[in-house]
Amino acid sequence: MSGKSVESFISLLRRSPPGAVFNPWWQVDEENDIGPQAPATRRKQLAAYLRDRLRKTRLAIVGEALGYRGGHFTGIAMTSERILLERKTIVLSGITPQRTSKPNKCPRGFSEPTATIVWQTLLQLGLSPKEFVLWNAFPWHSFDSRHGLLSNRMPTKPERAFGLPALAAFLKLFPSHETVALGRIAASQLEELGVNARSVRHPASGGAKLFRQQIARLVADLT
Repeated sequence: MSGKSVESFISLLRRSPPGAVFNPWWQVDEENDIGPQAPATRRKQLAAYLRDRLRKTRLAIVGEALGYRGGHFTGIAMTSERILLERKTIVLSGITPQRTSKPNKCPRGFSEPTATIVWQTLLQLGLSPKEFVLWNAFPWHSFDSRHGLLSNRMPTKPERAFGLPALAAFLKLFPSHETVALGRIAASQLEELGVNARSVRHPASGGAKLFRQQIARLVADLT
């Protein structure tokens, strides 16, 4: 695996499904982005994040879809601007992280509860940031067209099917010791690909305590 593999993977993400789907690496959010360079910044940050973890990860955690408080503005799954800016050297090395949302939208950068819980829990369990890699079964941001880009919705079955090749490519890039499905959609997508993955409760909607318990048992099994 090489940096060239990462670039090929990111190029694969350029083609996203039509409809109420935002592609953070190749599209500009004209209402909320800081400027036209935002997609290039997000591509650069995703590339650095993935390269840092090639051949180092022991755990691949696959969530459901990008959220507007997370990867929409960072380009990195389950990673908010707040995490990126306040934990700079933990998330990325070699480049200076940047926000891509307009400061007047959220002065300290967007913060996503799921991202915060996942990062805090894995670090508290003693994992090095490069021992785990985060991704989503549907890699793009599915939003509610009635409420605009600062909203989330569950991707449809056709959209999830569209995303399967990208998920397969990610798993090829990161053949980790353990692949974990975060929530039912991720579990279903991994099953579609014939991947033998363990499932844990998604931390949203009151699932944080069970997520922490389940992921702790899983990390203990890695040692």
